[in-house]
Amino acid sequence: MTKNSLRFSFLILLALTLSLVACRTDTASTGESADEPWDAVPAILEQIKEPTFRDNDYTITSFGAIGDGKNDCSKAFRQAIEACHREGGGRVVVPVGNFLTGAVHLKSNVNLHVVKGATISFSTQPDDYLPLVHTRWEGVELMGYSPLIYAFEQKNIAITGEGTLDGRADQTNWWPWKGNEHYGFKAGTPSQVDKDKRAALFDMAERGIPVTERKFGNGSYLRPQFVQPYRCENVLIQGVTLINSPMWLLNPVLCTNVTIDNVTLTSNGPNNDGCDPESCKNVLIKNCYFNTGDDCIAIKSGRNADGRRLNIPSENIVIQDCEMANGHGGVVIGSEVSGGVRNVFAQKCKMSSPELERALRIKTNTARGGVIENIYFRDIEVGQVKEQTIIATMMYEDTGSYMPTIRNIEVRNMTVRKGGKTGILLEGYKESPISNVRLVNVKIQGVKVPYQFTHTSGIMATDLKINGKEVLLE
Repeated sequence: MTKNSLRFSFLILLALTLSLVACRTDTASTGESADEPWDAVPAILEQIKEPTFRDNDYTITSFGAIGDGKNDCSKAFRQAIEACHREGGGRVVVPVGNFLTGAVHLKSNVNLHVVKGATISFSTQPDDYLPLVHTRWEGVELMGYSPLIYAFEQKNIAITGEGTLDGRADQTNWWPWKGNEHYGFKAGTPSQVDKDKRAALFDMAERGIPVTERKFGNGSYLRPQFVQPYRCENVLIQGVTLINSPMWLLNPVLCTNVTIDNVTLTSNGPNNDGCDPESCKNVLIKNCYFNTGDDCIAIKSGRNADGRRLNIPSENIVIQDCEMANGHGGVVIGSEVSGGVRNVFAQKCKMSSPELERALRIKTNTARGGVIENIYFRDIEVGQVKEQTIIATMMYEDTGSYMPTIRNIEVRNMTVRKGGKTGILLEGYKESPISNVRLVNVKIQGVKVPYQFTHTSGIMATDLKINGKEVLLE
């Protein structure tokens, strides 16, 4: 082939490439190719396999448990789980009754099965969550109280059934540790707001103190999470009801392949987030009901220096057919997102409550840093919220020198009856504007301020109506 023919072939190829790019840009501006990101969802779901278990049952009453709500069944839970694990796995069955226990630690190939009519009631005595375990608290690793149900570096674990897990937290035990009178705190008593507690943990993390030296047990007043699988693979939580949590309810950390299905979460205490995947990959949350004292779902990846130290994002999170009532936000990203969050897909969710503050929420700041990108919502139905329908802000709480990034967000097919104070609130920085946000077929009624944008770029709208009026965005 001659030089001229080679040059001619190159020019033809270049022209074809530019025409394809132009075509794609045109369709994107009209919303015709907006569903393209969703093509990734089937591949994500294909990777999320529910664990399977050997067909053997280990009933806790066979190990001495008494379901009267009074006798301590901790030893029976521990022995049943150990036997099940040692012999190759199966179900540890909690039969009808009320079984009191301290911390429950799951092991590989164990399915904790709580039958309908069964309740696991957890001790409210802090000593029952010792010795200290390797855990994460508000995005910072430490040696702290064991979560009520905990698993560390295990594979193929589950909590299933139609029974109830009752953390028994209220204004008389765990909740006053928050330091808020609304939750039972009394002035002059210790709480997490004391300088040598929560603030001390965060200071250790900023100074790079090794995790093994960050010991926060008795006297720390840092409440344990309810369910926390840590560095686990193939996790299933299905069918159960969780109530009255000390703090966050479901909190998988550094896990891969997590399914949370048909779970009811009702707990209106302080920091009672419903489901908080932290630095997790391949997570499916579906058919769940949330009525919580804080965010319903909050996707996280570590706080400040500690999040940057691990530098592991949450990614490939799929949320389907969930219902949100009370909460600070319905589907939320942040605020502990220093490791980044990417590839979140939420669809067919219903949200409504006079006490639900926001529907879709992204919250971060310049102390967190990190990249939040590729966030997609579609087919969302909102009855009412108090504050904002959609909010993405870089101004949440703290400030620092780590500029965050928020980009590539789409909301498609969303209807809102009462949208709160502001329909859409976007707050970026001049140095890092919130970029590439697309709103397609979004209808928001009943808001005082239609929208408010600060430092944004590439905001596009197709068929966006607020208070019945079409909104045109450049």
